[in-house]
Amino acid sequence: MTTVHTLASGSSGNALVLSWDGGHILVDAGISCRRIRQGLQARGLDLPDLDGIFITHTHSDHISGLQTLLKRTSCPVYASAQAGRDLLRRMVLLEDRLREAEGALFVKDCAVTAFPTSHDSPGSRGYRFDTPDGGFGLLTDSGLITPEAEAVLPGVALAVLEANHDVETLRSGPYPYFLKRRILGERGHLSNEDCARFAVTLAEQGAAEIVLAHLSKENNTPAMARNAVETALSAAGLAPALSVAPRDVPSGAHVVLEAVRCRR
Repeated sequence: MTTVHTLASGSSGNALVLSWDGGHILVDAGISCRRIRQGLQARGLDLPDLDGIFITHTHSDHISGLQTLLKRTSCPVYASAQAGRDLLRRMVLLEDRLREAEGALFVKDCAVTAFPTSHDSPGSRGYRFDTPDGGFGLLTDSGLITPEAEAVLPGVALAVLEANHDVETLRSGPYPYFLKRRILGERGHLSNEDCARFAVTLAEQGAAEIVLAHLSKENNTPAMARNAVETALSAAGLAPALSVAPRDVPSGAHVVLEAVRCRR
């Protein structure tokens, strides 16, 4: 069985664990090593059980716990070439453990496909993980759905998608103009509406579950994000399981089931 647990999701920190019968992968380390370890231990795992750590990009809410984690694990760390150069400048312990996450690669019997996202962090990436049980896709921290995401992610059974903000709430909110412009820009974050449109595409191609992630605390609510995506799915005659990743606590288990393409 393949499962995904989010350990944290939001601007204050991001991390999730992918587990299958053959291994365990951590994606991002934007919370403390202590919290990551507690999240693993709650699932009967510990830091030495990790077979790889994948980094989406080098903003602090995705790597703040990595430095300490490197002292307590021996597994390789995967990042794009650009992100890897940035990480090496900050973390000497990475020197012999950094692996390039470009295109397709394997961690044990899990096939991993990295693809570019559109974010203001050099070399930002999303990932698709295909275990023997099915496919899982992660797309957060992107101002738009990149052509590569559109090509790589259809066919996953489970998708974790960014639903960062409600556009009108952001526009009328207290953020300064430059920050609103950044978030709304092509190298910012996905809105609820952007997420909803892509969720429909993935559900049509077989996604059985969509998890909404990286919600803004100030410019969104779980109810607004869920309603926007649920409305779009319902209008398309689709009803995958839909949930919102908790901001500061681990989620329950999301099970990767075999994708079944929608027939209409």
